[in-house]
Formats: sequence, C-alpha cells, structure tokens
Amino acid sequence: MIRTGFQNIQESYLFSEIGARVRAFQAAHPEREIVRMGIGDVTRPLPKAVTAAMEKASREMGDAATFRGYGDEQGYAFLREAVAGYYADKGVRVDPDEIFISDGAKSDLGNVLDLFSDDCTVLIPNPTYPVYVDTNVMAGRKILFYEGSGENGFTPLPDESVHADIIYICSPNNPTGAVYTREALERWVAYANREGAVILFDAAYEAFVRDPALPSSILGIPGARTCAIEVCSLSKTAGFTGTRCGYTVVPQELTRDGCSLRRLWLRRQTTKFNGVSYIVQRGAEAVFTPEGLRESRENIAYYLENAAIFGAALKKAGFSFVGGENSPYLWTKCPEGYKSWEFFDWLLSERGIVGTPGAGFGTAGEGWFRFTAFADRKSILRAAELLGK
Repeated sequence: MIRTGFQNIQESYLFSEIGARVRAFQAAHPEREIVRMGIGDVTRPLPKAVTAAMEKASREMGDAATFRGYGDEQGYAFLREAVAGYYADKGVRVDPDEIFISDGAKSDLGNVLDLFSDDCTVLIPNPTYPVYVDTNVMAGRKILFYEGSGENGFTPLPDESVHADIIYICSPNNPTGAVYTREALERWVAYANREGAVILFDAAYEAFVRDPALPSSILGIPGARTCAIEVCSLSKTAGFTGTRCGYTVVPQELTRDGCSLRRLWLRRQTTKFNGVSYIVQRGAEAVFTPEGLRESRENIAYYLENAAIFGAALKKAGFSFVGGENSPYLWTKCPEGYKSWEFFDWLLSERGIVGTPGAGFGTAGEGWFRFTAFADRKSILRAAELLGK
C-alpha cells in the first residue's frame, strides 16, 4: 500500500538533526552563547514597498467592490508580467505565459517531477540540496551523481559517457556557493539537448550574482529553451521565506515525447494547485518595482557584506573556502583530521557557532562545512570574533 520510495528516505532531515543537537547542547549548557550560521533563513525584514503593497491588497480584500476570490492557478497576469520584465532587464526573453507563480522553489522542484515517469534516470550534483535526492528517492527513480570537489571548484561538467533524463543544476549553488560560468552552462545545455534530457535549473540565489560575467539564468544560454525549466524563489531575493512566493519558467519550445511540458505543467497546476494568495502576489509584484528592487538589493548587499566579514575571519584563521562573493554561502574546508559532523560538534562546544556539516549534502561534502551569511550583522561580527579565538 505504501509507496516503497518513502521507506527508503532517511528518517531524519538534515536540518532536523542539526536542531536536535543544538537543543541538546543548550539543555546541557543553558549559560552558553550560541551564534547560528546554519539554516539559510533570512533575517532582514521585507522591503517596505512589499509590505505597503500587501497592506493595500488586504484592504482591497475587505471591500466588496475590490474583493477577489479564486485567482488563476498560473498566477495573476500582473505578477507574471512583472517577472517577465525582470528577465527582460537581464537580457533574457521570457513570455508571461511561460511563467507559473508558486509558493516557493522547494515546492516546484518536487512537484515538477509529476511530469516525468518513475523510470527516468536523474543526474544530481554531489554535494547537493537534499530535496533533489529525497524527492526522487520517494518516486523510486534511478539516481546518478556528478561529483563536485575542490579541484573543479564545485562546478563539475557533464560526463559525455553518462545518460540522464533529468539533470539538476543549482547556480549559485546551495550548499557550496559556487557559480557556473557561461561557458560551463553552454556545455550542460549542449549535453542535455544531445541526451534529450531536461535540466531543472534552481535559480533561487540568482539575485546574489554581482559579477556581470556570470549568468544568473540558464534561459539566456543558447539552446536552453529546448531543454531547461528554471525555478526561482523570492525567499532569498526579497526575504519571502515566511511569506512564500516563487515562480517557475517552462519555455514554449520545451517538448518531450511529442508533448509540450508547459502545457502539461499548466494541466498539473490547474488540477493540484489553487494558486498563491492575491495579497502575497501583490507583495511579490512590488518586488519588481524600482523601489522594491532597490530595497531588495540593499538587503542582498547586507548579506554579501556579512559573507565578506566572515570570509575574512575564515582566511585569518587559516581556512580555505568556496563561495561568499556571488552567494550567501561560504563552503569551508574542515580542519585537517576532522570529519564534518566532528567539526560541527567541536565548533558548537568550543566556539558556540552553529553551521551545517557538509556530509549532510552528500558524500562529496564530507570534510567540508557550510556557513550562511543570512544572520544579522551583530551575530556575524560575534561569530568572526569567536572564530578568531
């Protein structure tokens, strides 16, 4: 009766295990200070342009003349047009009808798998965001990994001898903070088109890319519109982790087995999803106004400055790391002789700093450790001080 794949997933989600260890430490040492740099949750408030728009929308919902009931499952046209304009400003062509508004990237990255058969072969980066693995284990799919390492800067390229039907790429990457170059993404797009594979491109951290030479969307790569679905979120772009809104782009040209994936995704959404609330979508629309973009980018600059501060402390303490420049994550090499969970326990007990063990992101993460720059500035400065001791 029970789907076999659910019995094969790990009992404890990575961040649940981290939470349990921290709670146990706090219970045993209630007097100890703890600085949290583990879970990638934002700390800056929503942009004022967003809250103003949501307040206005709330009042509209309380007035019979402006009240709204069910909206389009694909998302209101005003928001899809705003997202399309955002892409256009980056020089990327996206039609509003190719955009689907959702409650976040995590949901869509799991739900989009409804379009694919369970006998697909899935290619996933190692280390990786655990949701990629768990959702495919639940479905019982065959999973292959492409290996990241310090030698390839955690931006591995395709192995031409391997066949895959679905490929996950995350850039800027979670957990490593590494960003693919345009040339590297061109290699992946060419590979996917040759294999007839579909790339699920996780662009949740696209707003952190500051280097103009680095692409923040795969859809600007020639050939990507015939092989890629792009999933994005406002969680990190504009602090929507608790507000919940994201979007997925399925190009018109993307077909498999004679079927339009955009049409199939629309059919799936109209069946299983009733859309994001009007109030939230008005807030999301405000993100893409000049004021909303300015305020959002100020928050992103704040987090990147956090990364620079803590990165300097890591360097001073003798650590090497990846990321932190076009990403809020600092993927740090553990001290010699430490496995990542051992370093987690040492860092917590001796310095009172919480990070994320790299082993929780896959076998290639062993010996590495993720710090997030999403903490408030006071906490980042304190963590840098504690690390220096």
